[in-house]
Amino acid sequence: MNLVPTESELDWVLVLAPFRKDADYIAAFLREQKIQVEAAKADDDLVENLALSPGIIVITHEALNPEVVARIEVHLAEQPDWSEVPIIVLLERTAPIARIRNQLQTSWPGSRLLFHTRPIAPLELVNGVQSNLLVRLRQRQVRDSIERERELRLELNHRVKNILASVTSIFHMTRRGATTVQDLASDFTGRLQALSNVHTAVFEAGGEEVWLSAVVDLTVSPYNSDGVSRINVTGSDLVVSRDAGTTIALCLHELITNAIKYGALSFPDGHVEIVWTIAKDAGSDFSLNWTEVGGPAVREPTRQGYGTRYVRSALGSLFGKAPEIVFAPTGFRCSVSGPVARIAKQKENL
Repeated sequence: MNLVPTESELDWVLVLAPFRKDADYIAAFLREQKIQVEAAKADDDLVENLALSPGIIVITHEALNPEVVARIEVHLAEQPDWSEVPIIVLLERTAPIARIRNQLQTSWPGSRLLFHTRPIAPLELVNGVQSNLLVRLRQRQVRDSIERERELRLELNHRVKNILASVTSIFHMTRRGATTVQDLASDFTGRLQALSNVHTAVFEAGGEEVWLSAVVDLTVSPYNSDGVSRINVTGSDLVVSRDAGTTIALCLHELITNAIKYGALSFPDGHVEIVWTIAKDAGSDFSLNWTEVGGPAVREPTRQGYGTRYVRSALGSLFGKAPEIVFAPTGFRCSVSGPVARIAKQKENL
């Protein structure tokens, strides 16, 4: 991390010095130090320069007339809460410093006042300006941090609402398909775990997208234990959106649950093949296939259960067309295809 600010990160300096060529002199040696500086007069030029939001104001004793003080007062009053504009005041040695300080602190409460008596060495003034440029930079960094924190709070609130909406929807769908309290508790817990797995994968990925392999692995890994793979997964990896990952995980969970109760995973030697492919053509370039092997003879049910209804609806919404569900005697199959753009972007070549 670079802790040294670049010139473009630093603010600029407004100089108000109407006596002789003081403004030109001050501006010249500040520019020698690569500090951006503008000189203004106590007229409309001052108003225009203040409107450009200088980071620091350098003002000499001669410029402290009521009109200038009033215009700067208006400018400071318009500053946001995070902004405390440094103002370097260059006073004559014989000036009533205490009285001027009290007056300016009353007129300019939203400033960071610093007083120097003249004559002042150029190096001392440059050091003072550079130090306060860094102060100004830190103020802006605090502002950015506060704004980012606010954005994160809004984003967190949005995500929590979405998660609660998903949980509510899953509960109502599970309740409609449950026949006993035990079934409701078991099915609801399993679906929540599938949802949790996706959020874990997205969190570990650090964004709104996640690798499809991570979603699938987290969903099927509880069923591949003790070195035995009952569910085999094959497919080239790609990044999918949070919503796509959630939908695919929940659909796989429903298919796994059905296979355990009625299908291939209810037999000791039965297994499942999950295969996805990405084709090069621009039509249906992504396909996901679920195939059960080695299970009991399959019969098409007389009534469509919750799991089948959910899979049809969810995958149909995700890919733009309903999946093909086949109750073949040799094993249940489910396949869906659609443009890969509906779920993800292809990983860019590095």
